Amino acid sequence: MMNKKGNLVPWDDHINTKYGKPGSVSREKYEEEFEAFKIGVLIQEARKKKNLTQEELAIKAGTTKNYISRIENDASDIRLSTLMRIIKDGLGGHLTLNLDL
Repeated sequence: MMNKKGNLVPWDDHINTKYGKPGSVSREKYEEEFEAFKIGVLIQEARKKKNLTQEELAIKAGTTKNYISRIENDASDIRLSTLMRIIKDGLGGHLTLNLDL
């Protein structure tokens, strides 16, 4: 990012300015939404790598094309059980979770 003077601004400074410092309500909301966005992007990239259409992935995972589209476009929350089914049954993968405290 560039500031008004045309100088590069470190990414963390930009995020702090736009969404607040870590721990603030607005920053927490941003980070939650960003994580959901990343899940959609990861599913879309994996689907394309497997040369699957949204319809084909939906059939394999036991859901609908519309639901896959909403996940990929960050317009829908996804249940953990559904995410696991999409990854395991639909993409032939394995989901690994990490918890940072």
